[in-house]
Amino acid sequence: MFRATRDKILPTTITGSYPRPAWSAEELRGRAFKEALGDSAFREQYLDAVCCLIREQERAGLDILTDGDARFDRTVGGKSWFYYPIERLRGITGHVDATTAGSWRTLRPGHILHEVMEAYQPAVVGARIESGPLQYAELWKVAQRFTRRPVKLGAISAQTLAKMLVNRHYASERELILDLADVFNAELRAVAAAGCQVIQVEEPRHHISAADGSASDADLQFFTDALNREIKGVEAETWLHTCWGNPNQQPLYWERPSYERALPHLLQTDADVITLESASTNGWDLRLLAKYKTDKKIAIGVVSHTTTAVEPPEVVANLVRRALEYIPPERLILSTDCGFGREGLSRRIAFYKCVAINLGANIVRRELKLPEVDIPAADPRFTFAG
Repeated sequence: MFRATRDKILPTTITGSYPRPAWSAEELRGRAFKEALGDSAFREQYLDAVCCLIREQERAGLDILTDGDARFDRTVGGKSWFYYPIERLRGITGHVDATTAGSWRTLRPGHILHEVMEAYQPAVVGARIESGPLQYAELWKVAQRFTRRPVKLGAISAQTLAKMLVNRHYASERELILDLADVFNAELRAVAAAGCQVIQVEEPRHHISAADGSASDADLQFFTDALNREIKGVEAETWLHTCWGNPNQQPLYWERPSYERALPHLLQTDADVITLESASTNGWDLRLLAKYKTDKKIAIGVVSHTTTAVEPPEVVANLVRRALEYIPPERLILSTDCGFGREGLSRRIAFYKCVAINLGANIVRRELKLPEVDIPAADPRFTFAG
């Protein structure tokens, strides 16, 4: 169901994470969010930081905002994306003193992702997974207090979280994924019931497992079914975010793979919006959308999370024009390829990339005879120069 984007043409947003202010040093460190809010130092810094990040997105003219994933600790390579839920789920009984397995074993010392993986100590599932103090609804409520624009709540998918777990309880990984999906489903339902208009499930396994050949067609269908189970009954606009990696702002593939094999399976999910990394490829895979009829909206990344250079408005506009060859404007959303993280980009660069999204979009809006979006950060009346 379209709520936040129902009547909007070319709405703008970011994926999720955003660099926190340098002075924001207090962190959750495993505590439940509501418990931490009883710590006066944490409460003041957290609330002030979220307010700053939301205000910056408003100054950039974004339509749908995020809390910058401010709940995540400053961990190597964005480890908290995994560990925020891991630290709060019941059934986790320890961790393995080894880096993650699989394709990561090919990384050698000297590669930045090798250092990232050294910090990713997998957790052990020693009992049935049950809910703990995830408190997604409370996180969303705190952020929504600071703005009248919709705040999107995003969180890791059950099926990708399972990749960071060592299963010593379930008969199969599929059973683990389905129990995780049920726990997350209850949490997402609570967020929607609290009034959140946009909920984003991040990184299903379709695209990466299809690209590296590790998934059969039956596996891809299972990922679709598990995702649908995770969002079943969630009374909000549901987004499904996909990208090609973000640890320490690094892509997992220098040459980005294609969504070709994964796309039909992604379009079979019950999500309302599918996001595609596009800035890094100049929209190469957008042509695939010509093959499929869908009522879903498509959010494309028009600025990169892995480069520090801020995209010029005309570069953004060119990518939007390319997308409009395959997606009607009423079904196109403009975003970032992935989150801006906490290590790779400075807050200033992240801010001006947000501004660039709307500067480029306004060029296309003028061409389509659509109203332009007000961008307070680009208002010449308040500059010192010139």
